[in-house]
Amino acid sequence: MTDTPVAEMTFEQAMAELEKVVSALERGDVALDQSITLYERGAELKKRCEAKLKEAEEKVAAITFDADGAPTGTTPVEGL
Repeated sequence: MTDTPVAEMTFEQAMAELEKVVSALERGDVALDQSITLYERGAELKKRCEAKLKEAEEKVAAITFDADGAPTGTTPVEGL
């Protein structure tokens, strides 16, 4: 696990760490206190991944197309 704040992670970094957290929890070879800490970190990582995916979906949804279906640009998306 890294000490990088979750809010500063890219989607890929958060997903990779989330996979490590899940793996550690599934093995069941960590102490209860560490399991709780891992679970909390995992919840933060999951939330970060969901937010980054939503952001990407909104950007893709903002792409505009011409009559032939070719991308012509993007429309402004509120909040981005």
